[in-house]
Amino acid sequence: MIFADKLIQLRKKSGWSQEELAEQLGVSRQAVSKWEGAQSIPDLDKVLALSRVFGVTTDYLLKDELGEAEPAPALDTPGRLVTMEEASAFLTMKAEVARRMALGVRFCVLSPVCLLVLSGLADLPGFALGDNAAAALGSVLLLGLIAAGVAQFVTTGSRTAPYEYLEKEPFETLYGVDAMVRARREQYRETHTRGMTIGVVLCVLSAVPLLAVPLLALPSLGANSEWVASIAIGLLLVLVAAGVYCIVRVSTVWGSFQILLQEEDYTRRKKALDQKNRNISMIYWCLTLAVYLGVSFFTDRWETTWAIWPVMAVLFPAFLAVANMLRNRK
Repeated sequence: MIFADKLIQLRKKSGWSQEELAEQLGVSRQAVSKWEGAQSIPDLDKVLALSRVFGVTTDYLLKDELGEAEPAPALDTPGRLVTMEEASAFLTMKAEVARRMALGVRFCVLSPVCLLVLSGLADLPGFALGDNAAAALGSVLLLGLIAAGVAQFVTTGSRTAPYEYLEKEPFETLYGVDAMVRARREQYRETHTRGMTIGVVLCVLSAVPLLAVPLLALPSLGANSEWVASIAIGLLLVLVAAGVYCIVRVSTVWGSFQILLQEEDYTRRKKALDQKNRNISMIYWCLTLAVYLGVSFFTDRWETTWAIWPVMAVLFPAFLAVANMLRNRK
């Protein structure tokens, strides 16, 4: 039995149309039609994909003398199959959304700058805006920048949604995918290193404006020179925003390589652990909310009970570590 006949037999046995099989393999229906019509033979990666989809060996598919289907050996970690086309599309998409994600973070970091600077300048004699007008304008600009940042996050989320399984579920890759990803990662390594270096340097230098405040607060500026500190904080945030933009952008692209290679934070073991930790996290934060509301209503000290949240956030990693340790013992 030739390959074309075997393919028709396996497809019909699975109850799939040519369109459905083509969707499974990431090819066109015409390609499947040509394979079944013995007009062409699929590439090696598609043969491996067919082997995985139908659960048979590649020997059965390729050797005409084998008339009965041989079941493929079971995989230790079953999961979805990632083709070369899908991996390339994922890397391209991540490179495109990296700028949007970094831009969204930068907008959020910059959001209070206008409010700080305008409020500081409002204290200067002769400044065009009074305190109330400066605060109002600064607040409008703050909300506008936050809205712009959120818009970037929402847009990014819609683009990345179809590939979420790569971060959360174990998967297998076709022949050549790993080599392609590693090659592209090596090409990007210098850009990643440069971006991280610039980002870290800018974040470190962001403290310079604050350190320079005592030097700028000269008697010639007047006894009340709080506006100097406001501008210094604004400059600090501008430098932090620039640094974080560089770090987030290159880290997002670099992370896409780790996701496809299932390394670092995306190993199969880590994904399984994260799945279990999601339920623990939900219980933890629900209890935190219950404690916060209970203590707040009982004491009626809403102005201080907010401190429960940062305390619980600091304790959360330790809570997860203890939970995982107890689970491993069992």
